[in-house]
Amino acid sequence: MMTSTQEPNRHTRARCLRRFVLLALLWIIAGGCTAWAFGALHFDFPILRVVVAWGFLAAVAAVLYFVRGVWKKLAVVAGAFVLVLVWWLTQQPRNDRSWQPDVAKVAWAEINGDEVTLHNIRNCDYRTDTDFTPHWETRTVRLSQITGVDMFINYWGSPWMAHPIVSFQFADAPPVCFSIETRKETGEKYSAIGGIYRQYELTYIVADERDVIRVRTNYRSGEEAYLYRTKITPDRARERFLEYISTVNRLREQPRWYNAITTNCTTAIRAQHPTSERLPWDWRMLVNGKGDAMLFERNAFHTGGLPFAELRKRALINAAAKAADKSPDFSKLIREGRPGF
Repeated sequence: MMTSTQEPNRHTRARCLRRFVLLALLWIIAGGCTAWAFGALHFDFPILRVVVAWGFLAAVAAVLYFVRGVWKKLAVVAGAFVLVLVWWLTQQPRNDRSWQPDVAKVAWAEINGDEVTLHNIRNCDYRTDTDFTPHWETRTVRLSQITGVDMFINYWGSPWMAHPIVSFQFADAPPVCFSIETRKETGEKYSAIGGIYRQYELTYIVADERDVIRVRTNYRSGEEAYLYRTKITPDRARERFLEYISTVNRLREQPRWYNAITTNCTTAIRAQHPTSERLPWDWRMLVNGKGDAMLFERNAFHTGGLPFAELRKRALINAAAKAADKSPDFSKLIREGRPGF
């Protein structure tokens, strides 16, 4: 039987435990907010980034050392985070920077009934992946001639991360690809951590397959591309195409930031669809190297009755792309003999 002394002690221990858990959680959040603010200053502050970022961290450390009282410490850290966040949110994306030549122009389109005229379709002449002559073309396609959608999944290193490229097929015209990428300035390199901040504008590259696919299979070292035929019907494909066109035109008028987590090459595809038509969320939308397995499970691909491992093996197009190279029949040759084509 519990005594009168034991009962208050039990409640006291419970309160202490709850307070400990609450404070531990708050300090974890505070640490995360401080780390994020340090990164925001380190990557995005306009001048003396390294000095400002480390100065911020030193100021936070000084607060933790000199300020008395745990709640005061937390309040000051929270205030510092809010100040950095407010500044960070004032940064605006732009279309008028000094861009690298492969993203120098922004695609846009005009719709006239059944006809869509696409401007600034990229179709570069490559000698290496960094030595090329940019070509920007204007093409007119017809919505009524869209027959379907193919998907390329490109790997450049880790099997966990990939880059999807959507290719619209036409009965009377070459395919048109959409590749959602970072728009890098002259001399700028991609940083996975920097991609979490406001380092890069978002761009939708509209391109010929001989450009956006061949540069990956034939000119970049260590990259692999897999090609799948989706089951999207022509009617649905036309809807998807118009969604891309709408996004491309909006980006021309109102640029957006790329974000490696929230607005990347995979999440941006999903976000284009109306909310009621979006695929259910899946962790493989972020770890998108497993995206083809996810789509296979959801019966999105023509498989020819093959299990996924065999389908994926036969979907690898690098050898066929190298053999086709500059052939005008590049798109036809990389599809020959593959399931669903």
